[in-house]
This record gives sequence, C-alpha cells and structure tokens, in this order.
Amino acid sequence: MSKCEHCIVRQFNSLKTLTRDELVRVSACKTSTVIKKGDVIFKEGDALNGIYCIREGVCKLTKLSENGKEQVVKLSVKGGMMGQRSLVSGEHSNLTAIAINDMQICFIPKQEILIDLQKNVAFSMDVLKRMAQDLRESDDSIVNMAQKTVKQRLAQTLLYVEKNFATDQEGYLALTLSRDDYASIVGTATESAIRILSQFKKAGLISTKGKQIRIENEYALMHVE
Repeated sequence: MSKCEHCIVRQFNSLKTLTRDELVRVSACKTSTVIKKGDVIFKEGDALNGIYCIREGVCKLTKLSENGKEQVVKLSVKGGMMGQRSLVSGEHSNLTAIAINDMQICFIPKQEILIDLQKNVAFSMDVLKRMAQDLRESDDSIVNMAQKTVKQRLAQTLLYVEKNFATDQEGYLALTLSRDDYASIVGTATESAIRILSQFKKAGLISTKGKQIRIENEYALMHVE
C-alpha cells in the first residue's frame, strides 16, 4: 500500500488539504486492509474510532428500517471517506458499510484526524463541505421517494450508475449490482424491481446478460413516466 503523501486517491477527498508533514504523520498511523465482496466494514450502531478511505472498490451504505428491511442510502466509491460524521458528532455509526466488490481501504485513527480538524482550517472546512453535500443528497433522495414513481426511481438509478461508473467494452454497466441492491436503492420489493427491469427490457430501454445491464435508450429512460 502506498503512503498517504504519494497516494493519488487523496485528491478525491478532504485529505488533499493536508500538508506534506501532516500526511506523513497520518500515513505512519494508518492501517490498510483488503475487504472481500460482501464483507461488512462497519455496522449501524458501531462506535467508530477513526475514518475509512477507499483506495479501490465500491461499498454500499445501508440503514435498517423499523421492519428490518435494508435501505441503501449511498454508494461510496474510490476516494470516498466514511465515518467522518460519526467522528465529528461523537455518535455511533448511523449506517452499515458493505463491500459490493473486492476493496482496498485505509483506516486512519480518530486521534490523528482530530488533530488535523483542530489545526488545519482548510481540512476542517472541506470535511464540513462534504458533510453538507451529503445532507443535500439526502434531501434530494427524500423528495425523489415522495414525488417519483418506483419506475422513475429505478430508471434514474440506472442512469446514475452509468454516469458515475461508466460501462465496460461491451457497453454493460461497469458496476454490477444485484436485483436486491437495485430494489433497496429505490425503496421497493425485489420482485417489483425485477418486474420493472423486465418491462424496460421488453420496451427496448435496456438489455441484460445475466446480472449485467446495458442501457439501450438513454433518452427514454430519462423520460419514464
């Protein structure tokens, strides 16, 4: 694993605001881990003693509803940081993080991050800015749940995955999600998600190969009613 001061990934998160000396100090204290697909990184209710930085891979951040159903709140990708909200608030984690594919993550102890939050204004402001962005995305998600149909939300999710994770050489979405994951993201039953995807396929909006999905008509997906 590379040292923080040489890591390109930090350019995608708040660590980019740290000085070289601060990065050297953080690098000496961090631990790097390989996480296998499906493994839990931390659970809702856990006391987090630091933050996680994603070097490779994608994980889903989920929350359990009162009836025990898993809701995917966010997908966290390469360069993403997790745990900063719990660190700043002093509260236990509000979400569970689960690897969607094999990942490489770095863990930075709480005391090291607190030093930088107290001494580096640029770092503190960037952390707060990203937390504010997360809150805005949560607001948008609430509006989507209330005002858009399940079919519209699923179409929007497919377009989001294509935009943020691109496609492979055959045009299939580079990030392969299970039908359960799609259902959890849009807030519906797995059976409903499967039925709507079949409707999209029959209408020529998408094509599939196993779990893989390829968008065939982006315009039509954008205007699903």
